[in-house]
Amino acid sequence: MRTLFDALASGGIAARFVGGCVRDWMLGRSISDIDIAVDKPPEIVTKALEAADIKVVPTGLKHGTVTAIVKSRPFELTTLRRDVETDGRRAVVAFTDDWRTDAERRDFTFNALYAEPDGTIHDYFDGQSDLKAGRVRFIGDPEQRIAEDRLRVLRFFRFHARFGRPPFDGPSFDACRRNAATVSGLSGERVRKEVLRTLDAPGGADAFDAMLEAGVLDHWLPEYAGSTKLRALAAREEKPDALRRLAAILPTDADATAIGKRLKLSTQDSVRLQLMLDPVNAIDTTNLRASLYRLGTKLFIDRALLDAPGDWRAALALAGTWTPPELPIGGNDALALGLKPGPKVGALIEAVERWWIAGDFSADRAACLGELKRLADAQAP
Repeated sequence: MRTLFDALASGGIAARFVGGCVRDWMLGRSISDIDIAVDKPPEIVTKALEAADIKVVPTGLKHGTVTAIVKSRPFELTTLRRDVETDGRRAVVAFTDDWRTDAERRDFTFNALYAEPDGTIHDYFDGQSDLKAGRVRFIGDPEQRIAEDRLRVLRFFRFHARFGRPPFDGPSFDACRRNAATVSGLSGERVRKEVLRTLDAPGGADAFDAMLEAGVLDHWLPEYAGSTKLRALAAREEKPDALRRLAAILPTDADATAIGKRLKLSTQDSVRLQLMLDPVNAIDTTNLRASLYRLGTKLFIDRALLDAPGDWRAALALAGTWTPPELPIGGNDALALGLKPGPKVGALIEAVERWWIAGDFSADRAACLGELKRLADAQAP
């Protein structure tokens, strides 16, 4: 890290950490991505870094961004910017050397914190106080911030779910309420990202209830069934699962396929969502092993956490200690008895499987073959 900043300083470039890495550092949280703001354009930054033998990747020159690779770790460096034109989705920007101007175009006060390598903080909008208070507040005029990027309506609730505490900032919440309908014009991919991140956050239930109050959910998730089940699920989960939490806020008769298309979920995720919602996949508390065999381990765990049937802790313990066996016989065994291919073969195998399950999976291959022969003989003309 020191090597990077020394190289920039040698080129006459001022650099500061910015955004989420500063926010998370101040909260004592782990930092994943490190963003650095610089006061010179990309070509000057690139020249200074390459002079110090640091690899530079031109990841977004139009937006002023290059990526420096130091000891195999990437660092994004972005030139200070000002918005020239916005359309509610993406901004046309111009470069600047004014730090406050760059800060003014960001979304929330605690996302516009800058830090020198020595730890000196530059805070233009009282973001440190907001961060300490758990207050998510737009920079300047909330209406203008939302007009610059409509996604900020959803981001407001997502950041509150992760960093906020009651009550919501009044002017910011009211602006989101007034602009609730604008989220209908957002792409499914952008909405999905915010939705799943919000569900993944500690305050996701409160955030969704607030989005309902603000009228935001009317425009992208009218199926919302309330947060009661989500709150209970969050208390049971050891590790958050955003898709499982999505299932928790939907009614069991929700059209998972339609929701998947709206949120641009993968086919795999849409299918999993449907399986988690379908009442036919409820766990039979009188025979947990049979349910685990029928549903498979992943869906069984999903339903145990979502529905909390009976002693759900025992259900989870079973899923962690018992692997459902495979039926010891198959269709070829029926054909070996002289049966002709067709529906009758499948029906016989299913009958043996039911018998095998009823016996708690204890019958071995020889016993299953014997039962198959008995059933086949009983149905012979």
